[in-house]
Amino acid sequence: MSLPTRVKIVEVSPRDGLQNEKEFVPTDIKVELVDRLTVAGFPNVEAASFVSPKWVPQMADGAEVMARITRRPGTLYSVLTPNMKGLEGALAAGADEIVIFGAASEAFSQKNINCSIAESIARFEPVAAAAREAGLRVRGSISCALGCPYQGDVPIESVVDVARRFQALGCDEFDVADTIGVGTPRRVRDVMAAVSAIIDPARISGHFHDTYGQALANILAAMEAGIGIFHTSVSGLGGCPYAKGATGNVATEDVLYLLRGLDIDTGVDFDAVVDTGQWIAAHLGRKGSSRAGNAVAAKRAA
Repeated sequence: MSLPTRVKIVEVSPRDGLQNEKEFVPTDIKVELVDRLTVAGFPNVEAASFVSPKWVPQMADGAEVMARITRRPGTLYSVLTPNMKGLEGALAAGADEIVIFGAASEAFSQKNINCSIAESIARFEPVAAAAREAGLRVRGSISCALGCPYQGDVPIESVVDVARRFQALGCDEFDVADTIGVGTPRRVRDVMAAVSAIIDPARISGHFHDTYGQALANILAAMEAGIGIFHTSVSGLGGCPYAKGATGNVATEDVLYLLRGLDIDTGVDFDAVVDTGQWIAAHLGRKGSSRAGNAVAAKRAA
């Protein structure tokens, strides 16, 4: 199959990228990060999370972040909402899209939220219904779609089952997420083909972690399977608490460099993203994880 001519990049660093940082990232920095990403031209930014501060202290200032960002017309600002209370926060904050989530692994679901996959997604029924009634987009994220830290392999039928359940909730977009970064291209093609058999591939996105260095290859494989939406995180921000040594999300700069080399349009300013990646890495006191970003920055400094 031919590659897409245009790809939508969902930038997840303000939420998925920062949520596991041990030191609290100041609200001013979070706001500036979202604003920089907006200016860089991302069509969709995952800006905040409305979860209990008890569970994710880093995201406790979600409402303030959403109140202070400078919004660009046409840009979707998404927030993670685990329950009705989270949805109330999302609505009050003027979110454009909510993100709900469910694992394709029974072991992961039981270990993390002490219930089955079916039960976990059923809990989102009132959330999705209320969000749609309020005119918000709903995105369903299928975690552990390519492997689980507890059970290992995840059957493709399990991924399709979760996709069907999210479809029944009326989701607009479906994330196939390699939560621990164990996926490889052949498996990615097979999983994407199976999900595409029941859902329009134009509504499916790939969310890849780079734990084993396979993320870019997996994105290429997903594009060959007809997928044109990908989640990335500037400077490779975001670790995975379930995989020891995991490097987290694939770096936006690396994905943009790949796509540029394939003449695939994203509408995103690569140089602005490199600047943002270097800026946020410096604030966090470490070198960024983007090879392309670091290479460009080193070349500029030479």
